[in-house]
Amino acid sequence: MTPPAPPDRDFPWWLVLLAGIGAWLFWRVLSDDVYAEVLSKLARGIEITVFVTLVAFALASALGLVLALGALSRVLVLRQLARFYIEVVRGVPIIVLLLYVAFVFAPLMVEGWNRAAGLLGLEPVRPRDFPLLWRAIIALTIAYSAFIAEVFRAGLLSVDRGQTEAALSLGLSRWQTFRLVVFPQAFRTILPPLGNDFVAMVKDSSLVSVLGVTDITQLGKVIAAGNFRYFETYNVVALLYLTMTVTLSLLLRRLELRLRRRQVR
Repeated sequence: MTPPAPPDRDFPWWLVLLAGIGAWLFWRVLSDDVYAEVLSKLARGIEITVFVTLVAFALASALGLVLALGALSRVLVLRQLARFYIEVVRGVPIIVLLLYVAFVFAPLMVEGWNRAAGLLGLEPVRPRDFPLLWRAIIALTIAYSAFIAEVFRAGLLSVDRGQTEAALSLGLSRWQTFRLVVFPQAFRTILPPLGNDFVAMVKDSSLVSVLGVTDITQLGKVIAAGNFRYFETYNVVALLYLTMTVTLSLLLRRLELRLRRRQVR
């Protein structure tokens, strides 16, 4: 019996079908006045969605790496603190965390700043001066850092311990060993789940609409409430998100294949 072909070698018929449906939908959007009007209004939210996703993911990745290193530290206190943070944050729904950061944590930050400003003779800040956009970014950063920390931790543990011992025996410092030996090898393991988290954040960025941030979802709600064309409006909203996520997934898959081929060589 002939073994089945590896999934990576399958011809992407699903992509052909999806591209065909997408092309038809875009043709409808561009040829229909209602769809075209909705798309022109939603275009303003694309920039906010991309900005929130990129900034929050970059901050979450940096914080997640710190948490992963803390969880693997030889210091008991650091390990326990990192594990406490990860488990607590992972146990709270993102939308609840978003509301908590926006209406509880952010005002507390402003209050703490004002106390410090009073001692230093600086101007106080009003809570409404703390933009909702940045409250949403902080919330997504906190939420995703816990999940990304586990991705980094698993990737770092996948590197054989002998690699670290060999690098240290050659005179490399621990930082050089991590930067030159451990992390480059771990990155190949980390990339697929990290890419999945990035795609997931694109979708979860729509949650910032509950704070009134004018992303694609929020603009979609406003437009639909004004023209009562819910079918057309949310078709375009879904099409925009689908276009972004599928494009990112294809680019990440291409990067994975390139890294895999380079590793084989």
